[in-house]
Amino acid sequence: MSEQDKGSACTVASPPGSDIYKGWLFKWTNYLKGYQRRWFVLSNGLLSYYRTQAEMAHTCRGTINLAAAHIDTEDACNIMLSSGGRTYHLKASTEVERQRWVTALELAKAKAIRMVNDQSGKNISSSTAVLTAYFELQGALKTLASKLDDLCTCNDLIAKHGAALQRSLSELEALRVLVEGGEKIKAVNERATLFRITSNAMINACRDFLQLAESHSRRWQRVLQHERDQRTHLEETIEQLAKQHNNLERAWRKAPSLAPDTHPPLTRVSRASWAKDPSDEDEGTEYFDAMEDSPAFITVTATEPSQHRSSTLSYNNMTGKEVQSCRKRRSQIPSKPNYSLNLWSIMKNCIGKELSKIPMPVNFNEPLSMLQRLTEDLEYSDLLDKAAGCESSLEQICLVAAFSVSSYSTTVHRTAKPFNPLLGETFELDRLDECGYRSLCEQVSHHPPAAAHHVMSQRGWTLWQEITIASKFRGKYLSIMPLGTIHLQFHRSGNHYVWRKVTSTVHNIIVGKLWIDQSGDIDIINHTTKETCQLKFYPYSYFSREVPRKVTGVVADGEGQAHYILSGTWDERMESAKIVQRNRGNSGTEGKQKTIYQTLAPRLLWKKCPLPENAENMYYFSSLALSLNEEEVGVSLTDSRRRPDQRMMEEGRWDEANAEKQRLEEKQRAVRRGGRLPTMQSYHPLWFHQRTDPVTGETSFVYKGAYWEAKERQDWSMCPDIF
Repeated sequence: MSEQDKGSACTVASPPGSDIYKGWLFKWTNYLKGYQRRWFVLSNGLLSYYRTQAEMAHTCRGTINLAAAHIDTEDACNIMLSSGGRTYHLKASTEVERQRWVTALELAKAKAIRMVNDQSGKNISSSTAVLTAYFELQGALKTLASKLDDLCTCNDLIAKHGAALQRSLSELEALRVLVEGGEKIKAVNERATLFRITSNAMINACRDFLQLAESHSRRWQRVLQHERDQRTHLEETIEQLAKQHNNLERAWRKAPSLAPDTHPPLTRVSRASWAKDPSDEDEGTEYFDAMEDSPAFITVTATEPSQHRSSTLSYNNMTGKEVQSCRKRRSQIPSKPNYSLNLWSIMKNCIGKELSKIPMPVNFNEPLSMLQRLTEDLEYSDLLDKAAGCESSLEQICLVAAFSVSSYSTTVHRTAKPFNPLLGETFELDRLDECGYRSLCEQVSHHPPAAAHHVMSQRGWTLWQEITIASKFRGKYLSIMPLGTIHLQFHRSGNHYVWRKVTSTVHNIIVGKLWIDQSGDIDIINHTTKETCQLKFYPYSYFSREVPRKVTGVVADGEGQAHYILSGTWDERMESAKIVQRNRGNSGTEGKQKTIYQTLAPRLLWKKCPLPENAENMYYFSSLALSLNEEEVGVSLTDSRRRPDQRMMEEGRWDEANAEKQRLEEKQRAVRRGGRLPTMQSYHPLWFHQRTDPVTGETSFVYKGAYWEAKERQDWSMCPDIF
């Protein structure tokens, strides 16, 4: 090893005994390349290595668990680690550097063995992130004890090396040397003995501190128990108030639906009749004005089964007959079980891989398929109903832009992964009576995963899209890139709109609370009039002063002149403001002259409706999402509602769902290996076929018809057996 290499291999690390130790070492690769310089990180009983320090953010080249590892020193600078058939031959730049690493490795191994012994036989719940102060105190005491064990290990190592030093000095002292040299050796020997005595005193002092902390722990526990009781009482009070509030809301919603001749204009209702709480009896009454019978309230009542409708966009063409024909959809599903799972044990070997190719247990899923998630784009389809009636194409594109943004509002709390559809899996959503549309999705490709979607509305529009999901796990975050084009055409005007989706990013995959962000640009183009809308989704930044999840946009005509400014957030609302005057401003920092728009007061385009009650325990599903997996009679044999593992997960039988998921995946592999399933190149979907779009020139899967006719005949003989 050259002197230059030795200098470059020095360790920039914490001192031995700390939780993390890292630095450069040379690792044996093969006989052609020999020893190669690698960056090693020792943390939590694991020794990992990377080619460079920058790779720590995304790619780990290998990891060895020290709990069951054997540490051996071959010569002055070499270290050999072996565990489970895996062996690392490492070389330090100097003997001193080698000894530092050996000490750090021995400490980490001792700590890892203690952790394994402490955790054996224990079932750690996933709710440990919300431990009470009592358990935090116990954890602190355990940490102190662990640090004390580390000091004991250090003491043992010091005693071991000190004894060896004293033996060496004794051997030198026995030799015939000068008197002056012998006296110096004796002085060094005395200092080594003094050092060992000092380390023992340090251990005793730490032990005394731990005993003192334990003696005061009972008093701390009483104080913490009092705080826990106060917190529990406060939570119960808030829960009781929330229940009373919800009961009041439900009673108010029912009031306008009552016949006007049933109740007088002023209705007297006792609070006890709503809350059903004995403690509220005889405490008085409250009065609520009965609502007058008007078309506006009839419209609200008509859309009640689909509470996801925006209250700002109502229609007067819903008759009483249509209201009676609307089916009552379910409003709740079984609560999500509280199961624990070690995410890192699954994800650490998947860094840089395609997400759809990673075998995942249902613990990371939500009980909906990707086809059903795609159908959730129709959450606010009433925006398109209103856009179909617009006389101005510029106002129409504003509503189309609000619709494209609204499709992300359901994702703000939805950090779970939907089920990957099987090849040939379908999902229909027949909302002809309630919302005027019929929707059909089909999984048309498996690798890469691609789904085709077609929606036909009797209220004047048709939407179709083919989406391929590309995703990469980057270690700290997960990037989801939807590839494909969304088409929307209005029947009366013939306006044909095209746009694409933005990138979704899931942060804190390994450590911390999961959160989702949307970033990128959406260019909506009206190919009929050449009008455009440019939307920008701003990525979240801790140091930014902007509103989180901000979205801005500009609507321009075919000549490029701006007419509307759009603003809002992708999780709450969107507004439009009409431009009345344009002025040229001063030059910006880059020398470009900025345009200043004067607008009228903004007009609300879309506002997100609140989630259903208890949504946090139902995967944060919206009203539409709660109804998507509801069992329906007459759907196709390949419909996602019939998928058994997804149904078991929804019912809370996760262990059975995991076994069923493996069975379905293995069944599809066996069919493909046996030649009974066509290859990706020769596979032909049942309800979609590839065509070249005359507007964009792109080739994509479009609906070829016959599904709804087959459903009417109840003839599913052409469907494959995928479940």
